[in-house]
Amino acid sequence: MLVAFSVTPLGVGEDVGELVAEAVRVVRASGLPNRTDAMFTTVEGATWDEVMEVVRAAVAAVHARSPRTSTVIKVDWRDNATGALDAKVASVERRLGASA
Repeated sequence: MLVAFSVTPLGVGEDVGELVAEAVRVVRASGLPNRTDAMFTTVEGATWDEVMEVVRAAVAAVHARSPRTSTVIKVDWRDNATGALDAKVASVERRLGASA
């Protein structure tokens, strides 16, 4: 299961990088495979509960320092899939290389 999420603290001004970093710290401490880019952090786990607990804790860490929090979540739930965090990107990169 892959879960991509974005958490945005509201009511704290424009510079929210430190608060967003709190969410990423929680994800990285979870030990689950993850990747952070400019818009989302993606977490991979075996079960819905495993991944959503990490997302919940990451959002809670931001909300603890923000009066309001907005969260966007996208889920790719595929039974018995593992290694998708890297495999999905590698599949696209192979296709790009084949067309070059």
